Amino acid sequence: MRAAVRDNVLSADGIPIAYEVHGAGMPALVFIHGWSCDRSYWDAQVEPFAQTHQVVAIDLGGHGESGLARKKWTIESFGADAVAVVDKLGLGRMVLVGHSMGTQVALETYRLAPARVRGLVLMCGSYGKVTATFHGSDMLKQVLPSLLDAVERRQGLARALWGRIPAKLAFHIARLSKEVDSLSIREEDFRPYMEHVSAMEPSIFLAMLRHAGEHTAEDLLERIGVPTLVISAERDTFTPNALAEHMAGAIPGAQLFVLRGASHAAPIEQPVAIQLRIDKFLREQVDGEAELEPHKETGS
Repeated sequence: MRAAVRDNVLSADGIPIAYEVHGAGMPALVFIHGWSCDRSYWDAQVEPFAQTHQVVAIDLGGHGESGLARKKWTIESFGADAVAVVDKLGLGRMVLVGHSMGTQVALETYRLAPARVRGLVLMCGSYGKVTATFHGSDMLKQVLPSLLDAVERRQGLARALWGRIPAKLAFHIARLSKEVDSLSIREEDFRPYMEHVSAMEPSIFLAMLRHAGEHTAEDLLERIGVPTLVISAERDTFTPNALAEHMAGAIPGAQLFVLRGASHAAPIEQPVAIQLRIDKFLREQVDGEAELEPHKETGS
């Protein structure tokens, strides 16, 4: 396997966007993380796929090692981040793999460069308006403006409190509230995510969430002309399964795969099941003959 290459490229608004490239082989797989994550969220997927494909993992603006000096944190700007990376790498045949907010980003990347995309894998995410569907209600949408206002008025206090949440405590709360699958996820797997969250500026963290809640790519779904795999998790409370079913139904020929027992953290909880299903999708839909009729599957 080719050694990993780490680099960055300037986005359209001038901030550095960090990325890693592993392996070789077409089509390239471009992994796009979700809100408040970074490219390390895909670590369990990178090595297996890099045996046969060029794998690109991106830190979207404001995440990981990428820049912070952006005026507006929109899904469209994140899509432009991805395009900046694939432009620098000269990718003309790629499959976009997005998780959570990365689903919205993958859709906007497709909108910007449809001729270069060979397929889409949309995982545990929605086409948009996510704050209106969190836990099946619009409660988050209602309280978010007040949270943003409080953070803006007391930035020093917010920053001090933000960084003091122990990763161990956050993990136990997530397990007890069933936001993650307590049987398949370990604390050491969850810790990098919490460390990344605590290192982010709370105002940026919440602004990204607000814009993700305002964005929608629903208008694009019926015009997608490439093979698409929608992966949902049975116990996902962040983006309920009904959203995945609607999205798969609206995209011509899309397939829906449901991970049984998994939560929103499915890429960490069930990496092998995800690898196998994406590999099948690549062989049969991207490199082989695509099926004409959409269908739904379930996995363990």
